[in-house]
Formats: sequence, structure tokens, C-alpha cells
Amino acid sequence: MDNVRELRLPGPGGARLWLVHTDAGTGDGAGVLDADERRRAAAFRFDRHRVRYVAAHVALRHILGDRLGRAPESLRFVRQPCPGCGELHGRPALAEAPDVHFSLSHSGDLALVALAAAPVGADVEELTGPSVADELTAVLHPRERAELAALQSPSERALAMARTWVRKEAYLKGLGTGLSRATDLDYVGTLTGSPGAPGGWSLWDVPVPEGYAAAVALSPPQP
Repeated sequence: MDNVRELRLPGPGGARLWLVHTDAGTGDGAGVLDADERRRAAAFRFDRHRVRYVAAHVALRHILGDRLGRAPESLRFVRQPCPGCGELHGRPALAEAPDVHFSLSHSGDLALVALAAAPVGADVEELTGPSVADELTAVLHPRERAELAALQSPSERALAMARTWVRKEAYLKGLGTGLSRATDLDYVGTLTGSPGAPGGWSLWDVPVPEGYAAAVALSPPQP
């Protein structure tokens, strides 16, 4: 697919990453997306958002299909139990290959796909202004709030906040809880090149185009 590029990184151990430029579009997804994905696509009010959703999910199906040697339209997605409550709204999984772990995130005109042999989470976010960053600071870990408070420049704080947020979301998606787990419980850090590693997980910042921040989180080896 012309709008999909695999990222070559020195880490993260065992995880493969792809960047998708969703504004390039891939049609309406007919013949590739399942009924639930088509329903979700149709629910978008604006065509631009629909095109981006379809492009991201078509790309995910092609990446997983290549990994499994299967047609992308034949894949069936399920949800794993949530670690917090046990309900079936945890990490997405493949019904036919539950040992293949993946994560999809999309924001603006970018999507990030991660694929690994262990639970993995990916997050990409379009950067926001300093006012939004200041509002989100209140829900961070105390050490993260202190690190942000030490930064003098509002723009610097906004960038650091974006780094923190994508690390945190990647980790929580990897756990399978998402934002149902309080965001002030786990320290992931705010500084460049120094993400925290809660619970034995590994975190990496992902290089993405200007105006975005991204991260991937990988579970420790499974017993």
C-alpha cells in the first residue's frame, strides 16, 4: 500500500511499527472491512474523518493479513477480557491468532500500527496548544507534574505533555485497560529520550512528522 511505511527503529525489541498517511485514502473499504467497521465508518459526520478511519483500518487488515498469510477481509476481530473488570472490552485480538498482538492508533492524518509477539500498545496524537496541555497536567503522576512545572516555556511544556500522554496511552492500551485506569497511577516521564517503564514494560518514543507525538509500549516477556 502506497500510504503505509514500515518504521525501522533500533528498538523496540520484537515490535514492528508502521506509519499510515490516512489522507491518501483507500476507497470506502468495501470488500475489506467487516460490517462493524463499515457501520462505524458510516457514522462519521465529516467525510474527512470517514476517509481517515477507513484508511487506518484497511491498512491494519493488510498488515495483519501479510503477517498471517491470509486475505485481509477474512480476519475476525474480538476483544479480550478487561484486566480490571473482566468484561470483553480489553485489548483487540484476532479470533484465529490470539498470540499475534497488535495495536492501532490514529489522529489527524496519521495512523500508527504496532505488531508484536507480546502485548503491545501504540499511540499517536496530533499536538495541541499550551492551554490543553495545562488542563491535562492535573491528571498526571505527581513526578510528571513536577517535571512539567519545572519547564519555563509554555510551548516546551506542551511538547513535554504530548510526549507524556502518548507514552501513557500506549502503556494503558497495552495493558488492555485504556483510560479506565487512572492516569496518575503510572510514571512514564516527560523528558526527551527517558520514558519510564512501569511494571517491567518497555516504552519508546516513535519519530513521527512535525506536529505529532507517538509512542509504543511493549510487555515484558510472557511466562
